[in-house]
Amino acid sequence: MPDIPARTTTPGAVGVPDTEAARRRLAAAQTALLAALTAGAPAPEGFDPERLRVQARALTAKRAAVVARVAPELPRILGDGYRPAFTSYADGRPLTGGHRQDALRFAAHLLASGTPSRTERRELRRWYRERSGGARRGWGPAGRLLRRLLTGA
Repeated sequence: MPDIPARTTTPGAVGVPDTEAARRRLAAAQTALLAALTAGAPAPEGFDPERLRVQARALTAKRAAVVARVAPELPRILGDGYRPAFTSYADGRPLTGGHRQDALRFAAHLLASGTPSRTERRELRRWYRERSGGARRGWGPAGRLLRRLLTGA
């Protein structure tokens, strides 16, 4: 039985594929595809941009549905505006840290943008504080007055 040469990852070895370089190329291609699907990056060479846009929209819709299951109060607070607001938020913001963290970031984004109505902002703020660890025990109207007087806020 003939000896079978061991594979090597040494670049430039004659007749032996450079598997490490192939892995790097594959990783770069996968990263470009993932960025196009989740972060609004341009379509990588060889991919149909329109099909990628359709797939990216489907992934965003799935992400919105999962966030709605994890945080059902958000669609309740925002009503019919939940999906468009989430789609706008998710555009160019890939999911990092899981869906619960995504729900918190979405609420923070809405609060910072000032787009929800006054009632929605109040409910979102309460929801966000309860879940982000920022909830404080209130002292009622007297405590709020005292805090305003002491802090000037």
